[in-house]
Amino acid sequence: MFKKILIANRGEIALRIIRTCKEMGIKTVAVYSTADKESLPVRFADEAVCIGPAPSNKSYLSIANIIAAAEITNADAIHPGYGFLSENEKFSRVCQEHNIKFIGALPEQIAGMGDKATAKATMIAAGVPCIPGSTGLLKDLDDARETAKKVVYPIILKATAGGGGKGMRIVWKEEELEAAWDSARQEAGAAFGNDGIYMEKYIEEPRHIEIQIAGDQYGNACHLSERDCSIQRRHQKLVEETPSPFMTDELRERMGQAAIKAAKAVNYEGVGTVEFLVDKNRDFYFMEMNTRIQVEHTITEEVINYDLIKEQIKIAFGEKISGKNYYPQMHAIQCRINAEDPYADFRPSPGKITSYHSPGGHGVRIDTHAYAGYTIPPNYDSMIGKLIVVAQTREEAILKMKRALDEYIIEGIKTTIPFHQKLMEDPQFNEGNFTTKFMETFEF
Repeated sequence: MFKKILIANRGEIALRIIRTCKEMGIKTVAVYSTADKESLPVRFADEAVCIGPAPSNKSYLSIANIIAAAEITNADAIHPGYGFLSENEKFSRVCQEHNIKFIGALPEQIAGMGDKATAKATMIAAGVPCIPGSTGLLKDLDDARETAKKVVYPIILKATAGGGGKGMRIVWKEEELEAAWDSARQEAGAAFGNDGIYMEKYIEEPRHIEIQIAGDQYGNACHLSERDCSIQRRHQKLVEETPSPFMTDELRERMGQAAIKAAKAVNYEGVGTVEFLVDKNRDFYFMEMNTRIQVEHTITEEVINYDLIKEQIKIAFGEKISGKNYYPQMHAIQCRINAEDPYADFRPSPGKITSYHSPGGHGVRIDTHAYAGYTIPPNYDSMIGKLIVVAQTREEAILKMKRALDEYIIEGIKTTIPFHQKLMEDPQFNEGNFTTKFMETFEF
């Protein structure tokens, strides 16, 4: 097994990885920017190396600085967590070149799934259901017009290198296409340095349901069931749960097998997620594949009693997976706790936490790097923690989440706790009657 792992990340996911490494008897190295000097990962890792100033491009996105830190500490593997360099083809390749194991997908797998148009073509060839649309990138506006006639409006334009809703435009009729085409390309070029655009049929009343997968270097792949991530705001997930209240046993099996096909199509190695849009008729379509651990991996762990970070490390070391599929035995819900003011359009609220009390009790889990006296820097993502509950049924899980949210005290900054409290009282949410459009009509 690996002797020492460097965690190329920060915050709660860095601490999460450190905990599993300690349980496996593996030494850890935390890297940190000057803004994160007082963070818990720095405190609890066996070693810590400062890799630069606060801006991400000078620290957590600096491949040279991270590799240097790994070499001076003699780390034999790097875990990238999620975000930052976790799906960076170059970083995965540089790790290989320096004989350091990248705990994640291989460079060619990241490249193949990171480009949305290439990923879709791969999935079509593998027999995975895909949303009707262009067969590749659109050449120009005339190509977009002709393709839209075949796909039939409404359609959606998407940036091939996209993420987080950037370079994405819904077009309801032909008269709107030219303006949407120009703005999508401009935004994609500015955000990703790539203005390539492809087109898909716009799925109305969709659910966002993803399948957790694992694959090893011997060609084995399995699925670990689904997560419903339909509660989103501006394409950013707010709440996740498993099993999905929309799911049936038959649909779960079909989606699980499709996800395994997707993994085997790219000889996937590691833990990953295949994301689907599911329409009101329970027809599902491939959306993208995330070649890393997900923020919401926690709820899968809770319902099948399975440490996904440990599995990542074991796969990276060359161990075989069991090959069997896993199904939910409980119901779990996760609320993302962000340093944002939900009463002011979710404006970020960095600053010092003056008082902190986390909830507890049976079936309550907190993944966080926050504590009383900790100053949340303004330089990074606003998520400061994840509140996870697990119970026998969805109804019990919602009641437990209400109780846990009531106990969760964070003072000195604004957080999304009040938003989650109101969501848990919402009749539509309680009935499991929601789509990705839920937040457009949710009043807060």
